[in-house]
Amino acid sequence: MSQGIFLPLNFNSIWYLGLGTLSLILLSFVFFKSKNYRSLLLFLGMIGVGYTIEFVIYVLLESYAYNPQIIARDAYYDNNMGAIASNMLTLPVTAALIAVFRLNWIWIAVITGLVLGVEWLFEKLGIYRHYWWRLGYTAIGLPVYYGLARAWFTRLMLPLKGFLHALTLFFITWALFTMQFFAIAFFNSRYYQLGWFDSRSHDTTAMTSIFGILFSIFFVWVLKHNWKYKWLKYMLPPVVISGVYMIFDIIGVLHSLVWWDYWYCFGVNLFVLIAVDAISRRLRNGPG
Repeated sequence: MSQGIFLPLNFNSIWYLGLGTLSLILLSFVFFKSKNYRSLLLFLGMIGVGYTIEFVIYVLLESYAYNPQIIARDAYYDNNMGAIASNMLTLPVTAALIAVFRLNWIWIAVITGLVLGVEWLFEKLGIYRHYWWRLGYTAIGLPVYYGLARAWFTRLMLPLKGFLHALTLFFITWALFTMQFFAIAFFNSRYYQLGWFDSRSHDTTAMTSIFGILFSIFFVWVLKHNWKYKWLKYMLPPVVISGVYMIFDIIGVLHSLVWWDYWYCFGVNLFVLIAVDAISRRLRNGPG
């Protein structure tokens, strides 16, 4: 790890890294045991669902705060790493486990209880803090989240088209856009100056999320459109998005801090577009 980016291993980070490691082990088990690549598509989709919820309650309404002590230079980005451990790993992995193996509502209750136990423990250890959020909200929300995963995976085993196909692509695309946030959090590649929140990094997280939502919708529209020239489908979105970034740079909202920032975003956008296009074809064709 690069010195100056990450804090030394400590009490807080051990708990979060342990939770993340267990989640990755569980994801590997789900995939290799089921031998079904659609379990990974569900996993990505449930990340996107989690991001949608978290954008409202965590980013905008400041429901709770994490303290993993992983990122050295910025407290809010460090806070986000805790959110990632929960919403990019633990919750979507357990949702995939329930859905892929068709676990019943007793298992959903057990897994919900385990997640509640982890949340309670982290709060007691002082590495996670509720503001207006309550454990009861988690207890109500998780069974709905897990029930959605079960119903969604059943539908994923059939060819998708129309609105459900587009919605699935949207959530998967937004999940993949996390790669842009990592460059910002780890390498301070850019920030957004909005004045919405007390910290610049909170502003940046909010604006990055908004762009993630809007660009994901744009990507899905491009992929669902019939293009006469295939190369236009792949080049139009990265070029348009780069243009949007330049406009925000000119008006003083976006501040790019490293020479490779635009190139990195262009590369990520192109990669996401190609990956989601391949996923789109698989979803339309069904398993096999």
